[in-house]
Amino acid sequence: MKGLALSLLVALGAIGCASAPPAPPVAAADCGPADVAAPVLRLAPAALGRELAVQQQLTVTAQGRTQRIDVLLEADAAAVRLALVHMGQTAARLTWDGRDLQETRAPWLPEQVSGERILSDLQLAMWPATAVRAALPPGWFLDTTVDARLLRHGTATVVAVSYPSASRIEIDQRHDKYRLVVDTREMK
Repeated sequence: MKGLALSLLVALGAIGCASAPPAPPVAAADCGPADVAAPVLRLAPAALGRELAVQQQLTVTAQGRTQRIDVLLEADAAAVRLALVHMGQTAARLTWDGRDLQETRAPWLPEQVSGERILSDLQLAMWPATAVRAALPPGWFLDTTVDARLLRHGTATVVAVSYPSASRIEIDQRHDKYRLVVDTREMK
């Protein structure tokens, strides 16, 4: 289990000194490196505006390594529920009701692997842009196009999100130096 935990730690990019992966194909003014981490979003479940029940495979690339982890994501007006599953074992469960965040973790999951950050990344990519903008602290901006979002601090792009297809989201966390590819399937 120790090797698995280390592998997840490295792959999820919660720590990192690696160079950032190539920027996604989003054209925007970017006047400098991302020298500050993205704010952690805790958007109201109802702000999604619809119910959601999906199975996702996250492919995380950090420090030159790639790791996959499965996510079960459910959302309704009352709560967002997220389960991280790796090799058939539940690594973490997270429930967010708009006020309280509850997380249970497997003992082998390193502290640096953050279910909260994964939830925040998914909210940045999947919640309506108006809800994301309303939650941003001063000095943060969200630029959107049909197939992309840029989260900026001042003029520096901190996170770039692209939507190459209806079932794929690519998230480039420039400050934290990891790239997350989310492949989604509706649960039946």
